[in-house]
Amino acid sequence: MKLVIKYVFLLQVSMLNFVAINAQKKSRKSKIDNESDNNQGLNKTKPNIIFILADDLGIGNISAYGADHFNTPNIDLLAKEGIRFNHAYTAPLCGPSRAMILTGRYAFRTGGVNQDNVGKIKPSAETLIPQILKTQGYVSTCAGKWSQFPLHPSDFGFDDYIHFKGSGVYWLNEQKGKEIYYDNGVEKKLQPGEYMPDLIQQHLIEFIGKHKNKPFFAYYPMTHVHGKIQPTPDSKPESKDLYTDNINYMDKLVGNLVKAIDSMGIRQNTLIVFMGDNGTANGPNVQSTIQGKKLSGKKGSMLECGSLVPFIANWTGTIMPNQTTNQLIDATDLLPTFASLAGAAIPKKLMIDGKSFAKNLTSSNAPQREWIFIELGKDWYVREANWKLNRAGELFDMTNAPFEEKLVAEANQNAEAKEARARLSKTLSQLDPASGIMDEGDGSGRHANKQEKKEAKKEGKKKKEDNEE
Repeated sequence: MKLVIKYVFLLQVSMLNFVAINAQKKSRKSKIDNESDNNQGLNKTKPNIIFILADDLGIGNISAYGADHFNTPNIDLLAKEGIRFNHAYTAPLCGPSRAMILTGRYAFRTGGVNQDNVGKIKPSAETLIPQILKTQGYVSTCAGKWSQFPLHPSDFGFDDYIHFKGSGVYWLNEQKGKEIYYDNGVEKKLQPGEYMPDLIQQHLIEFIGKHKNKPFFAYYPMTHVHGKIQPTPDSKPESKDLYTDNINYMDKLVGNLVKAIDSMGIRQNTLIVFMGDNGTANGPNVQSTIQGKKLSGKKGSMLECGSLVPFIANWTGTIMPNQTTNQLIDATDLLPTFASLAGAAIPKKLMIDGKSFAKNLTSSNAPQREWIFIELGKDWYVREANWKLNRAGELFDMTNAPFEEKLVAEANQNAEAKEARARLSKTLSQLDPASGIMDEGDGSGRHANKQEKKEAKKEGKKKKEDNEE
């Protein structure tokens, strides 16, 4: 009889726990649903949004993604306490990637098909994330890398900023004699002993502290781990692996930022998104393996890991912990997602390519993207779960990605492959990127002047060799 009573008691406890967990899930979903209706005016709760964008950081550099040679405990903790996306994509180079992110539009619409064209984007032509969120009372900062965008972040709607010229600015370059950065309109020189990533993070934390009682959007495009790789403040004099030192320091900065948010008591109303701006750079990509396997593609490549990037969303009390998802997202999805969470309407005249995944943060049953589109230079492709079709009409079997992508010759395509080709061809036809702004450079997506200098150097070397012969 005692055993029966004990069993009934345990059953009641189990049922109560089940009800409580489901109530918690419904509460979280309800919160997202309420914040995702763009047409309901001001919401009672608008989440702070911190968007961390690492530079040249691929999935093979983050231990949460199974990286063999790197350990990123702070970033891993964000994933453990939130949701990790396994299929997040962006353009394979920094400028075109940032144009996708900040505008929510594909490159053939904005002109951001290469590095040079991103520098030509005008505030009068494009509406960026901070301008959308401002309509709902958000104050915003850009703290970090601003290139390849022109002018200053304030010209594109940011209320506050600190940014530096170019990429990979860490310490004062003694040969140049100076490194310039801009702090809310004031031009400053990096001083001996100052570490640019630390200055940026300090500025960011001060901004958050100042505006913690308002909804804010913090765009944090980090310096790490863009080359030229240099020692960090934590590097030992005898260090022989500065790249790993930089991965570790980047992870440390992320951890310190999260601690600062915790100490301010705003963590539960703050969505933190961590993302890479493109794949791992040439050189470090060799050691950026997963499960002992080399990844297909790197920065600047139209192969899988030129565009497949780490993407983690963390929102304590709203996003359930220990989640992974295989849903497809691309960089254009960020603008409509952030707008949806803020309750901000996107102007009807604005052609946005992105699809909001706000509801997917709390529900596995919410609608998902069926395909993503990536463009760089004179190349593009459309990809769905298992197939990819590029501009040249080549179809790839992606079932073994990110390690392998198999070209499927037309003559060997089975019924499944033919159906995939038909679907993706239809998608490309509807997008019609060829009717938009096309690349007028060399097709690589990189800076034309750098490529010209490289070619000139190559030609000069050849002439010298010919003369020597």
